Amino acid sequence: MQHNETRNVTLLSRIVNRIILFLYKWKGWKIEGSLPSNLRKYVIAGAPHTSNWDFVFFAGATHAEKVQPNFMGKHTLFQGIMKNFMLDMGGISVDRTKRTNVVEQMQVEFEARNELALVIATEGTRSSDGKWKSGFYNIAQAAGVPIVPACADNDRMVISFGEPLIPSGNYGEDLLKLAEWFLSKIPDYDRFKVLEAQARAIIEGRNDV
Repeated sequence: MQHNETRNVTLLSRIVNRIILFLYKWKGWKIEGSLPSNLRKYVIAGAPHTSNWDFVFFAGATHAEKVQPNFMGKHTLFQGIMKNFMLDMGGISVDRTKRTNVVEQMQVEFEARNELALVIATEGTRSSDGKWKSGFYNIAQAAGVPIVPACADNDRMVISFGEPLIPSGNYGEDLLKLAEWFLSKIPDYDRFKVLEAQARAIIEGRNDV
């Protein structure tokens, strides 16, 4: 995989990347749609988040699309011998102890880089019931970049990429558009039904998150 640094890539990251690509190809995952080749900066909104394997398959799919994925990680992971490895893997250090919040820190990252495809697991945790955290949207809106939906269908072993969505400022309406796209990829999936209900509740003023 490509990386954004001019320094030498660590041996560990080269080995891990090769293992990721081997597993991705060995499992036989396919891609539907594509990441936008005409955009250099965007947020990839990935769902559902159901296992630790999600990272492997998303990383394999983005590599196939010739895109270096980036992700946020606790700043403590970017210390000592792990620092270069984390950077090589696309990690971006986030310090929650700073006065600036995560959205502001990522806005600075987007402004400082020529290219940035930030992958965010929108549900937050594997144990989610399907509701999304709003961080992905706030980051995209603050940075002035579009959101690219990415759906992992574990049954069909397919990762789908949708058309970029430019945040309108109306979170509920935009969330509903995303929910409808995800449901079009895996109809009747319970988590996506919860997401759709969440969006409608926000639009109707019954929920503000």
